[in-house]
This record gives sequence, structure tokens and C-alpha cells, in this order.
Amino acid sequence: MKKKLWSILLLLTLCLSQLSGSALAAPDSDIVVLYTNDIHTYIDNNIGEGNDDGLTYSKVAALKDSYDNALLVDAGDHIQGTAYGQMDSGKSIINLMNAAEYDLATLGNHEFDYGQTGRIRVTDEWAAFDYVSCNFYREENGAAGKNVLDSYKIFEVNGMKIAFVGITTPETITSSAPSYFQDEDGNYIYGIAAGADGSDLYAAVQTAINGAKADGADYVIALGHLGVDLSSEPWTSRNVIANTTGLDAFIDGHSHTTVEMELVADREKNGVVLTQTGSYLNAVGKLTISADGTVSTELLYAEDLAALIPDTEVKAMEDAWVKKVKEQLGEVIGYSEITLDNYDADGKRLVRKQSTNSGDFSADALYYLFEEMGMDVDVAVMNGGGIRNNALTGELSYLTCKEIHPFGNVACLLTVTGQQLLDMLEWGSKDLKADGSAEGGSFLHVSGARYTLDLSSDSTVQADDKDVWTGAPTGEYRVRNVQILNSKTGKYEPLNLAAEYHLAGYNYTLRDLGGGFAMLNSATNMLDYVAEDYMVLANYMESFPVDDATGLPTISAGSGYDNVNGSGRITIITSGQSDAAVEHSGNSDIPAASGGVTEYVVLPGDSLWKIAQTCYGSGSCWSILYEANADIIKNPALIYQGQKLRIPDSAEAL
Repeated sequence: MKKKLWSILLLLTLCLSQLSGSALAAPDSDIVVLYTNDIHTYIDNNIGEGNDDGLTYSKVAALKDSYDNALLVDAGDHIQGTAYGQMDSGKSIINLMNAAEYDLATLGNHEFDYGQTGRIRVTDEWAAFDYVSCNFYREENGAAGKNVLDSYKIFEVNGMKIAFVGITTPETITSSAPSYFQDEDGNYIYGIAAGADGSDLYAAVQTAINGAKADGADYVIALGHLGVDLSSEPWTSRNVIANTTGLDAFIDGHSHTTVEMELVADREKNGVVLTQTGSYLNAVGKLTISADGTVSTELLYAEDLAALIPDTEVKAMEDAWVKKVKEQLGEVIGYSEITLDNYDADGKRLVRKQSTNSGDFSADALYYLFEEMGMDVDVAVMNGGGIRNNALTGELSYLTCKEIHPFGNVACLLTVTGQQLLDMLEWGSKDLKADGSAEGGSFLHVSGARYTLDLSSDSTVQADDKDVWTGAPTGEYRVRNVQILNSKTGKYEPLNLAAEYHLAGYNYTLRDLGGGFAMLNSATNMLDYVAEDYMVLANYMESFPVDDATGLPTISAGSGYDNVNGSGRITIITSGQSDAAVEHSGNSDIPAASGGVTEYVVLPGDSLWKIAQTCYGSGSCWSILYEANADIIKNPALIYQGQKLRIPDSAEAL
């Protein structure tokens, strides 16, 4: 009862302080600020697929026009995410935002995905609106120099001066690529104020707030791309509010969190309104400064705006660009009987903290690419942050592959040591917690390998102030029991820290320091710029057996991708179990075929392709297994748990 009373008193205190802080200055009439965040180029929002009232930029434009003097702002991540952004490096998206009459935006981490050249095109050439960021600066002799953009901008509306302070997440440097912030010699020429304890970020924000106040701002609103994820601490929006003073509201992005209105105490215990719309234009935010001086926020969804007629100019631009992209990438190349996904039944994202079938599929596509080329590949890795699809089933096209991998990264092959591989897996899992409350875009999905991740203790990997790897964990490794598939014997073998392995992945992670994987700096490059990410997926998709019913290469039930939770390559424990207590699932323990014929009992998730890859080192040998078991397998795409298959000797088979 005491705790409940204390909570009520705290909330009342925050409400009263929030009201009194704004009551000193009140507009003549309501001031409306409309806001979006993390749209990620989802410009069609399934229009034409039974969702004709879905939110689009043309609806946002109409919404703005429905108010007198409303401001329209965006909290970042708007030029990357689907083919609609990647196909022209975000230019069409910026054209749509110009036509919708955005007034202001801040830089999300994905505004850097086309490098600094791409960022400059957006902020300095294409956008008719301004960008603000108080903590994105040029390096001068290894220290913070002048900011690249204005820290804030002030608008005068209804007799009031409204200031917006732009804030960019310090995670940008590693979530885009550190190389984008460096010169040719690897020296940093751009930086983002952070501080290992957040102090540099807080100081930059406070300086901007003070500057806006000195310039006469009546209200100061943070337009930030920080998010509220625990893995982003101490750089979250809540952290910034708690360590600054003078903000009236914080329009947030980055974590894809739906926050209609939350009061957060600032450094002086004043209440600050925090809000975020979620992602993919599922909602538009509306911040209102009322005539009595109070600040409030609400989220408007498609059903709330169903009566709005889309702006005709913006809609024509949307329709033309959607049509052009779909014509270029709409060719159907395959079919999936199962659902590739990264979310659980409750809509919670899994791909950044555990196995998913989309993660397995993406890693397998990389492994298959180099195997098909005749390269000696041991392991393929795919970072969870690079896998962006929701549920996918039925017909698959190049556009579908772009939904999975929208970033345009290029496949490469490196030679690494076992120690580097272990360090990479350890770093990739550093943000994860035993209670599942945190996730990390660097979490690695694997092909040709399996490992155990013990989350019963916190990570102790070492990093610099830009969140780039600087050294092995100071405590025990949380990644254990790493095993690598021997493609010649078909058996998994313990990782040899001194041995060399051929590692497949994308240059973002393996070569450009994306995610902070600096332990690979000394790795040997074998082959780079092999294929763009979506084409790697398409290439793998087209390798599946053609099904008579669909007439297309088909990912069938029983292919190993049936379960959204993956096929058991990564075993996560949270209670400090011993390695002996941990068993990997899947078909990894198939005995190598030798000495005539081996009998194998089909396990859940098995397919002829996977069994052949394990037994013979190549999934393309699936037909050998089919021919050897034609009396019991009527359809090579359909094998069943408990079936006993004959595995011919590898020498006899090959």
C-alpha cells in the first residue's frame, strides 16, 4: 500500500511540475506538432492488399493540411529499410517528405547507411526541410569540434517560440559502419557525442537546450533518435531526460517502441512528456500545446484517419515510385510453404536475441553462395540487425528478398582464426540479458556452426567510447561449446582457437566495422564484392527443388525452416548449466557416411538438402539420398520425423 501511495504521489508531482513549468507561457490557441519516426521507407503500407486506409506520406500530408499552422517533424530512420529507399539511396523518400511539407527532421542511424556522401546529399542537397543534431560533430585533432548541423531550430507559432533540439544515437557509428566516419587512413573525422557514462551526450543536449532558451524559446522539444531499449543505455531518451533540465517534451525514435504519452522526471524532477510512434508508419503522433500551456501527446492510427482523403500530389508520387520498383523487382522466383518470420505470436522481435528461421535461412544463403562457387567455406554469419522481414509465405520475389535484406550490403569471404571467430560470437551477444529484456543488432546467426550462449552472467567484453570492440572479456566467455561443421566428414568438431577458418558474411560486419567487430581488422580478405545481399537470398531460393504444384523452387514443410525459433544451432541457457547438460537439436549428429550404407532416423527440421550437406558437404547432393530412398520417399520435398533413410557411402555416392 505504501508503494502504491508513493507511486501516486510521484505521478502527481510530475504532472504538477509539468503543468507549472509550461503555465508561465501559453499560446493564444492550441499549437499542434505532428511527428513520425522509423518509417524505414514503408511507403505503400500494404495499400491494395485489403488495407486501403493504411497510413502513407500522402495521408500524413493531408493530416497536416487539416490543421492551421501545424508543424510536421520526423525523428529519423526514413531513407533506408525497403527497396523503396535502397533503389535510389533515399532520394524518392526525401522527395515525398518534401511534398508532404515536413518542417524538420533529425538524423537516425540509418541516415548514414549510404555513407557520408549519401548523408550529405540528403541533408545538404535533396531535403527542402532542415535537419538538426546537437551531438553530431567534426573531429578536430582527436577531439569534438564544430557540429555538422545546427543543434536546434526555433519556429514561431501562435505567438510562441517552439524549439526542437536534434539528438542522434551514439550507436550510429557501429550500427551504420565506423568506416563512414573515418578518413582513408582510419582516423575518425566525424564523431557523435556519447561518453561511456552518457555524460558527453547529456552535456551536448543541455548546451543545446540552454542555447534555445537564450534565443527566446518558450517551449523546448527534443527531436531524438535514441530509443528506450536497455541495450542502448546510458544513451536512451529516458537517460537524457533524467540528466538534463529544460525540456518540455521528447519525441523519440530508434527502439520502435509505442509510447503514446509517458511522463519522465528530469534532473530537477520536472515532468517531461516522452512519446514515440512505434515504426513503419503504423501511427502518426500529435503533440498539442494547449491554450492553458499544458503539453500532451496522442497517437493517431489508420482507423482514426480513415476519412482523410490522401493528398493527390503526394499520392501520385507514391504510386509512381511503388509501381516502378515493383516492376523492377517483382518477378516471382520461388515459393514458401512455411512462414519465414522474426517475431513471436505476440509480435515481439526475436531475431536480435535468439535463433529464427529467417536468421538460419539468411546464414545458409551465404554459406551456399560460396559453396556453390567452389570456395572452401567453413562458417557463415549474419547479424540479426540486418534481417528485417515480418512474416513471409507464399510467392517470393526479388522484392521479397529486399524485405529481408534492404541494406545493399555485399557478400565477402575472410580467413580468420578460431580465436577471432570466438571473439566475434562473444561480441555479437554482448547486449543480451538472461531475462530477455535486451537485444542487439550484432547478434550472430550461423551456418556451418553451432554454439551455446550462457546468459547467467553479464558480458565483460571490452569496448571503446564508440562501442567498438577493444578486447576479449575480462571474465569468462559467455559463448561456449562452439562447434564447426567438417564438410568432408559431415561431423561437427570443436572450435580450434589456433586454426584458420574461412568465414562468409557481409562486408558491413566483416570489413566495415559495422556492429563494432574490430577483432576482424587483421583478418585476411579472400574475396569481396561477390553479390548484393538480396541477390544472395535469391540465389539460394532458386536452388530449392521445383515443386510440381507451384512450378517454382519451393521451401517446403520439413525443409528445416518450419519453426520460427530456428533449427537449434544456438542454444541459450540462463541458469549456469554445465555444457554437459546442453544438447543441440537438429540434424548435426548424423554420422558421416562410410563403409557402405548408414541408416539415419529423420529428426524435426530435417530436409534432404540439409542431410546431404552434412553427409556429403553439399546440399546439392540431395538427389543421391532421394534415389537411395525412392521406395519410401514419394516427394523429395516431403520427409517426415521418424523415417529411416539409407545414407550411401560418400565415395559410392560421389
